[in-house]
Amino acid sequence: MTEFPSRLDAPAQLLRTLSIPLLRGSLGVVFVWFGALKVTGTTPVADLVAHTVPWLDPGAFVLALGLVEVVLGIALVVGFRLRWVALLVVLHLAGTFSTLVVQPSVAFQTGNPLLLTMTGEFVVKNLVLITAGLAVMSADAPVRQRTARAEVARR
Repeated sequence: MTEFPSRLDAPAQLLRTLSIPLLRGSLGVVFVWFGALKVTGTTPVADLVAHTVPWLDPGAFVLALGLVEVVLGIALVVGFRLRWVALLVVLHLAGTFSTLVVQPSVAFQTGNPLLLTMTGEFVVKNLVLITAGLAVMSADAPVRQRTARAEVARR
Protein backbone atom coordinates (compact mmCIF):
# COMPACT_ATOMS: atom_id res chain seq x y z
CA MET A 1 0.00 0.00 0.00
CA THR A 2 1.38 3.39 -0.98
CA GLU A 3 1.44 6.14 1.61
CA PHE A 4 0.91 9.67 0.41
CA PRO A 5 2.57 12.66 2.02
CA SER A 6 0.36 14.54 4.41
CA ARG A 7 0.30 18.11 5.57
CA LEU A 8 0.72 16.67 9.05
CA ASP A 9 4.08 15.00 8.33
CA ALA A 10 6.22 18.03 9.19
CA PRO A 11 4.34 18.90 12.41
CA ALA A 12 4.40 15.24 13.41
CA GLN A 13 8.17 15.10 12.94
CA LEU A 14 8.55 18.27 15.00
CA LEU A 15 6.41 16.73 17.74
CA ARG A 16 8.54 13.57 17.70
CA THR A 17 11.59 15.76 18.26
CA LEU A 18 10.07 17.94 20.98
CA SER A 19 7.72 15.64 22.88
CA ILE A 20 10.20 13.92 25.20
CA PRO A 21 12.09 17.13 26.11
CA LEU A 22 8.76 18.85 26.78
CA LEU A 23 7.56 15.90 28.84
CA ARG A 24 10.83 15.85 30.78
CA GLY A 25 10.68 19.60 31.39
CA SER A 26 7.05 19.64 32.47
CA LEU A 27 7.59 16.68 34.81
CA GLY A 28 10.61 18.48 36.24
CA VAL A 29 8.66 21.71 36.79
CA VAL A 30 5.87 19.80 38.57
CA PHE A 31 8.41 18.10 40.84
CA VAL A 32 10.19 21.36 41.67
CA TRP A 33 6.87 23.11 42.31
CA PHE A 34 5.35 20.40 44.51
CA GLY A 35 8.66 19.89 46.31
CA ALA A 36 9.03 23.61 46.97
CA LEU A 37 5.57 23.66 48.53
CA LYS A 38 6.68 20.91 50.91
CA VAL A 39 9.98 22.64 51.73
CA THR A 40 8.25 25.95 52.50
CA GLY A 41 5.58 24.27 54.61
CA THR A 42 2.76 25.42 52.34
CA THR A 43 1.77 22.11 50.77
CA PRO A 44 -1.87 21.10 51.11
CA VAL A 45 -0.85 17.42 51.29
CA ALA A 46 1.31 17.55 54.42
CA ASP A 47 -1.31 15.80 56.58
CA LEU A 48 -1.96 13.18 53.91
CA VAL A 49 1.75 12.41 53.67
CA ALA A 50 2.19 12.42 57.45
CA HIS A 51 -0.73 10.04 58.02
CA THR A 52 0.52 7.69 55.31
CA VAL A 53 3.80 7.16 57.17
CA PRO A 54 2.75 7.73 60.80
CA TRP A 55 5.88 6.04 62.20
CA LEU A 56 8.07 8.88 60.84
CA ASP A 57 8.39 12.42 62.15
CA PRO A 58 5.90 14.32 59.93
CA GLY A 59 7.77 17.62 59.75
CA ALA A 60 11.11 16.05 58.94
CA PHE A 61 9.64 13.58 56.45
CA VAL A 62 7.63 16.16 54.52
CA LEU A 63 10.66 18.47 54.39
CA ALA A 64 12.98 15.65 53.24
CA LEU A 65 10.44 14.51 50.65
CA GLY A 66 10.19 18.08 49.36
CA LEU A 67 13.96 18.41 49.08
CA VAL A 68 14.17 15.13 47.16
CA GLU A 69 11.40 16.28 44.82
CA VAL A 70 13.15 19.60 44.15
CA VAL A 71 16.44 17.84 43.39
CA LEU A 72 14.75 15.30 41.10
CA GLY A 73 12.85 18.10 39.36
CA ILE A 74 15.97 20.15 38.73
CA ALA A 75 17.78 17.07 37.43
CA LEU A 76 14.91 16.42 35.01
CA VAL A 77 14.87 20.02 33.78
CA VAL A 78 18.64 20.15 33.18
CA GLY A 79 18.83 16.60 31.83
CA PHE A 80 21.21 15.18 34.44
CA ARG A 81 21.53 11.35 34.46
CA LEU A 82 18.03 11.03 33.09
CA ARG A 83 17.65 7.26 33.21
CA TRP A 84 18.56 7.13 36.91
CA VAL A 85 16.61 10.24 37.82
CA ALA A 86 13.55 9.03 35.92
CA LEU A 87 13.83 5.67 37.70
CA LEU A 88 13.85 7.48 41.06
CA VAL A 89 10.87 9.56 39.96
CA VAL A 90 8.96 6.40 39.03
CA LEU A 91 9.82 4.74 42.36
CA HIS A 92 8.84 7.88 44.29
CA LEU A 93 5.51 8.08 42.47
CA ALA A 94 4.86 4.38 42.99
CA GLY A 95 5.27 5.02 46.71
CA THR A 96 2.34 7.42 46.65
CA PHE A 97 0.05 4.43 46.12
CA SER A 98 0.74 3.36 49.70
CA THR A 99 -1.88 5.95 50.63
CA LEU A 100 -4.51 3.71 49.05
CA VAL A 101 -3.45 0.87 51.37
CA VAL A 102 -2.67 2.77 54.58
CA GLN A 103 -5.57 5.24 54.35
CA PRO A 104 -8.31 3.68 52.23
CA SER A 105 -10.97 5.73 54.02
CA VAL A 106 -9.56 8.95 52.56
CA ALA A 107 -9.06 7.49 49.08
CA PHE A 108 -12.31 5.61 48.44
CA GLN A 109 -15.94 6.55 48.90
CA THR A 110 -17.72 4.08 51.18
CA GLY A 111 -14.76 1.71 50.88
CA ASN A 112 -15.44 1.08 47.19
CA PRO A 113 -12.15 1.16 45.22
CA LEU A 114 -14.04 2.17 42.07
CA LEU A 115 -15.40 5.31 43.75
CA LEU A 116 -12.44 7.58 44.33
CA THR A 117 -12.47 10.60 46.59
CA MET A 118 -10.59 13.74 45.59
CA THR A 119 -7.57 12.33 47.45
CA GLY A 120 -7.95 9.02 45.63
CA GLU A 121 -8.00 10.82 42.29
CA PHE A 122 -4.93 12.82 43.36
CA VAL A 123 -3.06 9.54 43.98
CA VAL A 124 -4.34 7.55 40.99
CA LYS A 125 -3.43 10.29 38.51
CA ASN A 126 0.16 9.45 39.37
CA LEU A 127 -0.20 6.55 36.93
CA VAL A 128 0.13 9.17 34.19
CA LEU A 129 3.20 10.70 35.82
CA ILE A 130 4.75 7.23 36.24
CA THR A 131 4.21 6.61 32.54
CA ALA A 132 5.83 9.97 31.77
CA GLY A 133 8.82 8.97 33.87
CA LEU A 134 9.07 5.64 32.04
CA ALA A 135 8.92 7.44 28.68
CA VAL A 136 11.72 9.80 29.73
CA MET A 137 13.77 6.88 31.04
CA SER A 138 13.35 4.85 27.85
CA ALA A 139 14.13 7.80 25.57
CA ASP A 140 17.47 8.54 27.21
CA ALA A 141 19.89 6.35 25.28
CA PRO A 142 23.24 5.53 26.86
CA VAL A 143 26.15 7.69 25.75
CA ARG A 144 27.72 4.85 23.76
CA GLN A 145 24.50 4.43 21.75
CA ARG A 146 24.33 8.17 20.99
CA THR A 147 28.01 8.16 20.02
CA ALA A 148 27.50 5.17 17.72
CA ARG A 149 24.54 6.88 16.05
CA ALA A 150 26.58 10.05 15.56
CA GLU A 151 29.39 8.03 13.96
CA VAL A 152 26.96 6.35 11.57
CA ALA A 153 25.41 9.72 10.69
CA ARG A 154 28.84 11.20 9.84
CA ARG A 155 29.60 8.44 7.31
